[in-house]
Amino acid sequence: GALTVAARRPGAEGLRGLAACWRVAVDQGAGLAAGLDRLEAALRAERDQRNDLRAQLAGARATAVMLAGLPALGLLLGTAMGADPLHVLLHTGAGLGCLVVGGALEGVGLWWVSGIARRAEAA
Repeated sequence: GALTVAARRPGAEGLRGLAACWRVAVDQGAGLAAGLDRLEAALRAERDQRNDLRAQLAGARATAVMLAGLPALGLLLGTAMGADPLHVLLHTGAGLGCLVVGGALEGVGLWWVSGIARRAEAA
């Protein structure tokens, strides 16, 4: 009973399997070691699958972060070439329009990538 209660905490789902193995061993006289070995293998496989998914999603997340930084790089390049990109962005109508549209697209893109990653991790 205590194992089942403790298994309700996040990250302790394996205790539910341990409680089931314990009940079967006590009630039916089955060997506890064989059940625990199978439980260990299942928990390791689940952990490896989560780690593999995180590794696969790391590329998408890194790409999103890099793309989010490109506008800053563009501002730096414009300044290095002698232009005044901040003045154009902040003090002209076209510049403000581009800033608003670009910022909105940037935000939507980051939201979209993070949503995809969250849904993939939840599945």
